[in-house]
Amino acid sequence: MEKETIKKKNCLRKIYDWVLSWAETPWGATALFILAFAESSFFPVPPDVLLIALAVSKQKKAFKYALIATIASALGGMFGYFIGFRLWYTGTGEYTAFASLFFHYIPGFTETAFTKVCKMYNDNAFLAVFSAGFTPIPYKIFTIAAGISRIDFFMFVIASIISRGLRFFLVATIIYIFGAPITRWIDRYFNLLAIIFTILLIGGFVIVKYVIH
Repeated sequence: MEKETIKKKNCLRKIYDWVLSWAETPWGATALFILAFAESSFFPVPPDVLLIALAVSKQKKAFKYALIATIASALGGMFGYFIGFRLWYTGTGEYTAFASLFFHYIPGFTETAFTKVCKMYNDNAFLAVFSAGFTPIPYKIFTIAAGISRIDFFMFVIASIISRGLRFFLVATIIYIFGAPITRWIDRYFNLLAIIFTILLIGGFVIVKYVIH
């Protein structure tokens, strides 16, 4: 079991390094689009790593890269929604062979995770999508679960665009202002700050719902 875990970590590291290598090529922006799209439904490495590398190398284009990542990620989220809506279950309610591939080979895809996410959609679908889109929570699980749960598609798209856009443009803004020296800080603290911000946002909704009214 331990050897298997180490093997998966090494494999993930190789993928991570491969993603970063695209920042040094003329195809960096195209690679960012493809990565952001794929990460929303199946790819394990988040687009932030390539976004940061590209924005640092060309600070004046930081917001352009953030826009590319936002559009691609939202489109990828729609594809993830389609997977859950059409490709996840057979006509008899069993998992398709396609879904089984995700459970076996894509990190984070478990029946337990999907059950929890579907329950979150029953409580507040918009906040569930926003939380996954802005924080380090695996966004791909939420996009597919959104299709499985048949949540309102328009609301899903809006929540995806807002959350993904806030995350990517925040990264771009920080790099645009502070440049390369801030990248180590982003790697260490950005995800934590994203989680804190989301918790505060959800807390605000709770206060409005249960205290003010």
